[in-house]
Amino acid sequence: MPTQIEENPVTQKTRELCQTIVDLPNLRAARQQIDAFLSNETARGQYEVVMSKGQALQEKQQNSVPLDGKEIADFEKHRDTLLANPVARGFLDAQEELHHLQHSIQKYVSKTLETGRVPTPDDLSDSCGGHDCGCHH
Repeated sequence: MPTQIEENPVTQKTRELCQTIVDLPNLRAARQQIDAFLSNETARGQYEVVMSKGQALQEKQQNSVPLDGKEIADFEKHRDTLLANPVARGFLDAQEELHHLQHSIQKYVSKTLETGRVPTPDDLSDSCGGHDCGCHH
């Protein structure tokens, strides 16, 4: 059953923001890379193997089970193969780009709700969670 969203200034501006995002050339390119990956069985298979092997290693590590050098080498071999595949590499790059865009938008909106005003660059840099947070020090 479709949900009716009340039209108000916030939803109107949110829709405008969404349209602006959709119109970004780098977003279109990212979507094309994702679509290419989804239609490529080889790349998807490589990705699934790497994710599965990585998860198995992570579970062992979390359970304090010693990691076997052969398992690590096998994971690294599959990861290198995945990264050498241009379709898979494009997908990973597109995922990262979308993550950074999403993080940036969430940071702006969260800081706006927190402060009750449009955030300044200083406001945004103060909320950075470290070098890997996407704020690009």
